[in-house]
Amino acid sequence: MSDPLSEIIALLRPRAPSSKLVDAAAPWRARRTEVGLVYYCLLLSGRARLEVDGKPPLDLKEGDFVLIPATQAYTMSSVDPAPLPGLESQRHMRNDGSVRLGHPEGPAGEQLLIGHCSFGSPDAGLLVSLLPDMIVVRGEKRLGDLAGLIRDEARADRPARDMVLEHLLQVLMIEALRSGADTEATPGLLRGLADDRLSSTLRAMHAAPGHLWSVADLAREAGLSRSAFFTRFNRIVGMPPMDYLQNWRITLAKHMLRTRQNSIAEIAEKVGYGSTSAFSVAFSRRVGQPPAHYARTAATAMQMPQDV
Repeated sequence: MSDPLSEIIALLRPRAPSSKLVDAAAPWRARRTEVGLVYYCLLLSGRARLEVDGKPPLDLKEGDFVLIPATQAYTMSSVDPAPLPGLESQRHMRNDGSVRLGHPEGPAGEQLLIGHCSFGSPDAGLLVSLLPDMIVVRGEKRLGDLAGLIRDEARADRPARDMVLEHLLQVLMIEALRSGADTEATPGLLRGLADDRLSSTLRAMHAAPGHLWSVADLAREAGLSRSAFFTRFNRIVGMPPMDYLQNWRITLAKHMLRTRQNSIAEIAEKVGYGSTSAFSVAFSRRVGQPPAHYARTAATAMQMPQDV
């Protein structure tokens, strides 16, 4: 059976991490305004408060892990004592690459491992929309071990470093997503895969994207009536079932066009369109250009030097 989560993470191609150890002495507050990056934080000791713009504050304790696939601006701060309003703590960089927040002397009340990375896929925005916008995992040691490996690898200069980091980041994200399935996950693929009725439907769509699915077919996979299935899917996954299916089909089509694995007619059939013209219309509506033009543009882009 298809594994939708692994497929999506592999297509996202996480890369270029920045990972650092942070010691903090309360009271402290750090504000970051980079948006669109993948953010993760493991609280190694103490307590801290995470405030992502537009979301309620989240209190973290030792062993808690947070993954945000596409960050908004956010603030991290101490809990006890809380910082005064408007405080912005100075960051003191150390020779070993770690960071000190708050008073530069004395013991640290909190220690955090914080990382950022980006997604290499041109379809990152579409793929991230299928994931929860925040995952919180409480006290899972495996995530701490993985985050530590990523930090060590990012700071080293070993052969095949980038390849190792990409695979470690994939494992970290999969582990965080599946560990967080029963926690505070927001609507998205993760909650759908954790739902006993919707899991089989999502796996069926990913296993056979070329099948001519209807809402009635998908409802039968879930063992629900059409109306009950539609309502449940929309509430748990965060979008109507046919929108999810079309998003996935177009994502697969773009990947195949970029890698030139098949002809346009073959791609149309593989992703569930009855004719090349129907595929071209659907693709153009979603992507803004016909498949043939997209393939030519992607081929040109691949020949250009890439930023490292």
